[in-house]
Amino acid sequence: MAFAAIFGASSSGANEVGVVKVEGTRAPDGTWRFDVTLHHADEGWDHYADLWQIETPDGQVLGERVLAHPHVNEQPFTRSLSGVRIPDTLDQVIVRARDSVHGYGLRVVYPLPE
Repeated sequence: MAFAAIFGASSSGANEVGVVKVEGTRAPDGTWRFDVTLHHADEGWDHYADLWQIETPDGQVLGERVLAHPHVNEQPFTRSLSGVRIPDTLDQVIVRARDSVHGYGLRVVYPLPE
């Protein structure tokens, strides 16, 4: 079962990367797939959204998707990450995105669907 949460352009300041939408789906093997939509004013190789992560509420990184190139003409954009193992004790995760100039933006809470 998938659950999507739409956040708008959640960011902590001008030109920082924002998490717009997160959709999580639990696979039959118990791992998770996340589809994360980001918005950022990518300017090219010197300033672009370069990564997003799935974390526990206390900051342990459970998975990360490296973004290999700028998305200047593709905003917002969505990328996926499969095979994320989440402890059964968690009912939410944190999604954070990073850009190559400002670093990490706001921590976005994503409630895991049951």
